[in-house]
Amino acid sequence: MSRQSKTVLVPGGQGWVGQRFVRHLEERGMNPLPLSRREVDYTQSKLLKEVIKDTGASFLINCAGYTGKPNVDACELHKAECLEGNAVLPGVIREVCEDLGLPWGHVSSGCIYSGNGPDGLGFRESDLPNFSFRQGPCSFYSGTKALGEEILEGADRCFIWRLRIPFDNLDFPRNYLSKVLTYHRLLEARNSLSHLDEFVKAACDGWVNEVEFGVYNLTNPGSITTSRVVELARKHLPTDKEFSFFDSEEQFLKEAAKTPRSNCVLNTDKAREAGLVMRPVEEAVIDSFKNWRSAG
Repeated sequence: MSRQSKTVLVPGGQGWVGQRFVRHLEERGMNPLPLSRREVDYTQSKLLKEVIKDTGASFLINCAGYTGKPNVDACELHKAECLEGNAVLPGVIREVCEDLGLPWGHVSSGCIYSGNGPDGLGFRESDLPNFSFRQGPCSFYSGTKALGEEILEGADRCFIWRLRIPFDNLDFPRNYLSKVLTYHRLLEARNSLSHLDEFVKAACDGWVNEVEFGVYNLTNPGSITTSRVVELARKHLPTDKEFSFFDSEEQFLKEAAKTPRSNCVLNTDKAREAGLVMRPVEEAVIDSFKNWRSAG
């Protein structure tokens, strides 16, 4: 049986990121099966193992986790759920997949870093997280995502795909560009971003093309500032909104947030060398604004 015809389990497949994986896998002629905890409690290793055996799945993509709504500040209020979804669950899936010999991929986050990396060229996959419980201060969300990667260190036949501030051309509350257009005041910062569809395609390409298992920063090459995103929005969208910025991160934390934010640049050399291609970040942002429309 060809890889394209096999079943892929997608825990968290009803979420924003999970739905994109399901759609992309269908477009590639595969058979994705989204898993909801309401239907199958995949946090229980026995139940997850039964589903894998019953479906004959050839791969698993973990899109489940706890991000907090409307933003990561909610994670400070729901720490047990955040810890379970982002750190404990990846460990459960690892044990089950390794026991059954099933290859799998885990959607992680680049929000475990702060800054531009040791050499100013962006954090590489081998750099230890510096926005984590071990290297604080950090948000509780970032701390749990770093723990999740720590739990997966040395995992057998496992991809760790780092998503970073996802966006696309569809106006939706989770879309970074929608947030920029919605917030009255913004924090000026430089960041790596991930175009969601390009992230999903690059992740699936890695599995289908049998690149080496391991950690991959799947962000659009380069970085962009908040003010540049605003400038591009004004240029390509019919908006007369007046944007304003906080004077400093300290003011932002004092007036608008409950926890520090990760602002960082990731190095994408490893992904590029593996053939996991994504457009330069500014090009992807411009294209998203040019094709901006309602997600509905």
